[in-house]
Amino acid sequence: MIAPLPGGTMNMLPKALYGTADWKDALRRALEEGEPQYVSGGEVGGEYFYCAAILGAPALWAPAREAIRTGKLRQAVGHARLALKRAFSGRLRFSLDGGRKRRAEALVLISPMISRALEEPVGLEAAAMDPLDAMQAFRLAATALFTDWRQDPSVSTQPARRIDAWARSRIPAVIDGETIRLKSEATVRFAPKAFRALTPKPPAAEDSV
Repeated sequence: MIAPLPGGTMNMLPKALYGTADWKDALRRALEEGEPQYVSGGEVGGEYFYCAAILGAPALWAPAREAIRTGKLRQAVGHARLALKRAFSGRLRFSLDGGRKRRAEALVLISPMISRALEEPVGLEAAAMDPLDAMQAFRLAATALFTDWRQDPSVSTQPARRIDAWARSRIPAVIDGETIRLKSEATVRFAPKAFRALTPKPPAAEDSV
């Protein structure tokens, strides 16, 4: 049993568990109010993730973003050129729970702990992003910044427990913020009990008057 405390760039999982981005406050709540709770996630290529995984060419933008964050502008330009070269050059093919084969520019898989669309841990939220061109891609990025990106017409979502993906070459991916390369064929599986966390007990619902 573990208590994942805030300490990274986004802190999505600790904030979902403790409702705070301050590690001291999260630790205090875990020790004073904590009880065991299973946290679900996903697994792909032997790698587990507990927040989200991005599969497809847009994952290539992650190294450029990280280089900018650390002030390595020349390196960021190189990564950005590679991402632009790969964008829209070959779409990802995938199927959800053995369903029909589909294509998308990117597939985002979100854990139930992070997802706003799933009320119960029935699977990963699979969001297929399929902008037709760079203009739509920029619109999708703006939507993600200012509104709920699920409302964008180029995005479709549904829960899934097994996701099969394949491409012409190795699939670029970002797993909980870490950039990796998957094989040209990859299977993502939902892990309903990925680990046990020490988390505060959810507040009891107040009786309606």
